[in-house]
Amino acid sequence: MSLIAPLVDGKFDTETTSSASLKNAKEEKGKNSVDSEAFLQLLVAEMQNQDPLEPTSNTEWVSQYATFTQVSEIQDIGKAMSGVQAQNLVGKNVIMKVTDSTGNTDLVSGMVERVGYQEGKAYVYIEGNPYSIDDLDTVISEEYMAAQDKVDTIRELIKELPSIQNLTISDQDTVVALGEILHNMTDYERSFVEQEVIDEIDKYGERMLAIVSDFNAQQSAQTLKEALATLPELDKISVDEHGEKIESLYKALQNVNDMVKDYLGKDGIGQIEAYYARLQELKEAE
Repeated sequence: MSLIAPLVDGKFDTETTSSASLKNAKEEKGKNSVDSEAFLQLLVAEMQNQDPLEPTSNTEWVSQYATFTQVSEIQDIGKAMSGVQAQNLVGKNVIMKVTDSTGNTDLVSGMVERVGYQEGKAYVYIEGNPYSIDDLDTVISEEYMAAQDKVDTIRELIKELPSIQNLTISDQDTVVALGEILHNMTDYERSFVEQEVIDEIDKYGERMLAIVSDFNAQQSAQTLKEALATLPELDKISVDEHGEKIESLYKALQNVNDMVKDYLGKDGIGQIEAYYARLQELKEAE
């Protein structure tokens, strides 16, 4: 969400959240601080109007001016440090806490694209909009961003899935994607995923494994049934024409699991065994 209007000819074209914040800061600064020239004028006025019976010593005048100079130098150093800080944020993800002229605050996050300066103040640009460096709230590491992206992806994928009880083979890709993301996450990244979410993903995986096994069993049984349907009646088979197919069918029957045999049924199993037995008789007769 864009909170800041772009600069036009070096000026803010509207009073936006960040510009209002800067404006308030300038007004507050004007109330609480003076520049070097104004300070000297105040100092001269004080010297001219001091009590002649209790004049202020020259040492005290020098001390006041030295104190002001030190404060001014510290402020200048602070501005320079803010500029350096802003430059170091380029390419990094940050969260800005901005306040508008009504006192409302909002958080804006994004990658710092560049740094600009307006009236000596450093601004970081996020999605083309300038934000005062004073509004910086949080600097986000790349590892944190990567972890949050994966967590967001996991949440979106889970939203796409039905309940575990209503899961179907059509949901296989989504469940596999969930499992791969979780499996490939580092320990640091996994620390952002709630344990109940991890448990839920595991349950989806277990359920999908059962669904896929069942689906494959049905497909295998159907393939065997279709192969059986292409054979002629038992007394019409020949070694040369049907021998190879019958041998393959019988071998496949020996290698399938019980789930496939259940879908094939006793009739299907009996047929394959009968064809194989007849084939052996024909071979012996030759």
